[in-house]
Amino acid sequence: MPLRNTPLILSIETATLEGSIALSLGEQLIAVVRGEKDASHSEYLLRQIDSILREAGKTLGEVDLFAAAVGPGSFTGLRIGLATVKSFAATLSRPCVGIPSLEAVAHAAHASAQIVAALPAGRGELFSQLFSGSSDSAPVSLEEPVHLPPARLLEKKRDLKSLVWAGDGARIYSQIIESFAEEHGIRCASEESSARQPSDWIIARPLDPLAQSVAWLAWRRYLLGHVSNTADLRAIYVRPSDAEIKTA
Repeated sequence: MPLRNTPLILSIETATLEGSIALSLGEQLIAVVRGEKDASHSEYLLRQIDSILREAGKTLGEVDLFAAAVGPGSFTGLRIGLATVKSFAATLSRPCVGIPSLEAVAHAAHASAQIVAALPAGRGELFSQLFSGSSDSAPVSLEEPVHLPPARLLEKKRDLKSLVWAGDGARIYSQIIESFAEEHGIRCASEESSARQPSDWIIARPLDPLAQSVAWLAWRRYLLGHVSNTADLRAIYVRPSDAEIKTA
């Protein structure tokens, strides 16, 4: 199937507890829906995909590109999302693309500073990665993703200035981040503060559904021809699952 500049893209993000789904035409968002925090992704994902397509007057067969957040994040959620995208892409002979979850977080922050994208990793740890942000292009990774306790992550970042902390992990541990900053003479402000300084650490406001950023980043990769087949679409786990650790 030839590539088009304005592909219809179905994007699925199941790396986070809530998750989300987006439908877009090129860079134009058509619709987005949040998942259900109190239910497994497997309980509502197909139903919400059907709903978002019907409300947009589209069918699954019209989708040109399937995109998925590939992690790190919830192990079970990632497997559900990837299995769904792979089945759609294989059945319809369409390309697919995987977007790292932390890259989507960094993009959703809409920051031009350095960004620490952070998501909960369980066991009191965070998945995190440092990016250079831009308001009109894809974030640039400055390191590999890691999983660390908040205290160790903060020690690694203590010498960085003009830093934005974004994502569910940053929101959950915002008080710890603020306390650490105060102890080390770092100004820390909310994103809404009118007294922000260029060197401050900023706690980003809650982000829009990550499927929106997955969609935009997928569109950029599509235009560059950086698409995959189902065999190449793999999860980024960063660390072993709890089940793997127990049986090791």
